[in-house]
Amino acid sequence: MHMIDLAYVGRGPHEELVTYIADQEDFYAEEGVHVALRDGCTWDAERLRHGAVIGLGRTLLSRLRDDIPWVALNVNTYRPLFWFLARPGLTSLADLHGRRLAVHPPHTGPGCFTRIVLRQAGLDPDRDVQTIVRWPGDYGMDLRGLQDGSIDAAVIGDTMAPAAVAGEHGWRVLAFVGDHFQIPTVGVAVDPTYTKPDDPAVQAVVRAHRRALQVIHNDPDTTVRHLHTFLGRHTTEEVRAHYEAFIAPAFTTDGQVDLAIGINAITAISAELGVPATFTAAEFYRTATTTPQASPPEYVQ
Repeated sequence: MHMIDLAYVGRGPHEELVTYIADQEDFYAEEGVHVALRDGCTWDAERLRHGAVIGLGRTLLSRLRDDIPWVALNVNTYRPLFWFLARPGLTSLADLHGRRLAVHPPHTGPGCFTRIVLRQAGLDPDRDVQTIVRWPGDYGMDLRGLQDGSIDAAVIGDTMAPAAVAGEHGWRVLAFVGDHFQIPTVGVAVDPTYTKPDDPAVQAVVRAHRRALQVIHNDPDTTVRHLHTFLGRHTTEEVRAHYEAFIAPAFTTDGQVDLAIGINAITAISAELGVPATFTAAEFYRTATTTPQASPPEYVQ
């Protein structure tokens, strides 16, 4: 059986759901690979590049800034699962002018995406908004800040169902980031310097993840059951509503990339970072093929 380290660099179903389904449904074992799942949220790029990585947004930023030759082999979604959640009185992104907004650091994927969306709304993220930068987590402190009024809005990830939380507290979901900015994100990426894209372990992970994507689209009950593991604060009905609104329509069916979206994303990210793009979308996103498993895996008793 092959072995590989697979690191996640963010928390929540957008990052972890496909991997979780692949593990819980025994797809990894059936594809002949033992996956050691690693928490790489605080790892630097040098440590991450020695194994496979789930986060494609982070690896794209790293390739642009650090010139590490990451390649993406599987794409889970084009729509970053982050939302602008706001206190009463704000009805649009434009209303964030002069307001206190909790955001991810600008050097992170979601932080960069947020800045792009703010600019699209006519806001300078450095001048027009009072940004409170914090490291992404479960966003519990953001909810506390919204409750006590110390912040007016927050960009949150999907460690919670935003519509349900907004309804519970009388807040408003100003925008879904995925409606305003698309980028091939979360999947499987490797640095060929250390891990070859055609390595049997890597290919087995890609096949397992593509099987998990099929579960997401073809087996809603199983997906909602697994999704509830991440959204334990919510009822089954709220989890299913979140699945139907954001997971089922946002995730790919086959892990393939739309290069046109990739081209636009690389252009936007490089402009936001102020660095040139020295590679093409086709060079970064290599999702076209996977190597079939040659024979059934041998299990060591």
